[in-house]
Amino acid sequence: MQSILLRHRLTDGIHPCALPRVSLVRSSEPSDPMPVVYEPSLCLAVSGRKRVLLGDASFIYDSAQFLVVSVDLPVSGMVVDASADDPYLCLKLDLDVAVLSDLLLAHDARVPRSDHAPSIAVGDTDAALLDAALRLLRLLDTPDDIAALAPLAEREILYRLLTGPQGAMLRHIATADTRMHQISRAVAWIKDHYAGAFSVDHLAGLAGMFEVTGPAGQISIDFNTGYGFTAIIVAFLGRLNPLGIVLAGFLM
Repeated sequence: MQSILLRHRLTDGIHPCALPRVSLVRSSEPSDPMPVVYEPSLCLAVSGRKRVLLGDASFIYDSAQFLVVSVDLPVSGMVVDASADDPYLCLKLDLDVAVLSDLLLAHDARVPRSDHAPSIAVGDTDAALLDAALRLLRLLDTPDDIAALAPLAEREILYRLLTGPQGAMLRHIATADTRMHQISRAVAWIKDHYAGAFSVDHLAGLAGMFEVTGPAGQISIDFNTGYGFTAIIVAFLGRLNPLGIVLAGFLM
C-alpha cells in the first residue's frame, strides 16, 4: 500500500481521489495538535504514527492499527512519527451507513452486540482487512475499473469492520432505533439547518437522549447516556456558544 501511495506523489495534506468516499493523507513531519471534527470513517495508517485526543482519552495508531469513528467527534489530531523519507500515509474511508445497514441485515448473527459501545476506537489491522484495502487502492492504477470494483472492495472493508471487535459500535449507527443512530440524525439535521432558525426542543426530539433546561441566556444539556454525546456537543459549541452552554454528564 505504501508503494502505491508514494507512486502517486502526494503532497502533504488530505487529498480526495477517484475512489468514492476515499481520501489519501500524507505528512512528511510530525505536527502540533490540531482541533478537527472527525466524521464517521475508517483511518487506516499505511506508515508513520498518529495520535488522536478526545478529552482525556488518547488513541494512537500506526501501520499495525486502524482508527474507526462512528459519529461526528471533535478531537485533536497530531502526527507523532513521520519524516520526508518515511512519511505518515493514511487511507481514510468515509463510512456508508446504507451499506453497513445492508450488511448488518444479511449477517446480523456475526456482528458483535453491546449496549454501551464507544464512538471511537483503535483496532488491529488484520490480513483480511489489509487485503481488501489494498485491492481498493490498486484501483487507482486502473481507473476504468473503479466503478465496477470499488464498491465490492469497500463492501468487504465494511464487512470486516462489522464482524470484527469494533462491530458493536458500527451496529449502533447501522440500526435505526439505537441512540447512536438518533445522534447521527441530530447531527445531520444541524448540518443542514446550521444557518437557519435553531430549535433546541426539536433537536432534543431528534436525538432522543437528553433534556434541555436552564435559565434564560444559559442552556444546560443533561445527557442520559455515556457514549456518543460529543457529536451533539460539536453542533452546540458551534451554534449556541454565544448563549453560554453548561454541559452536564460530560462522560465518554
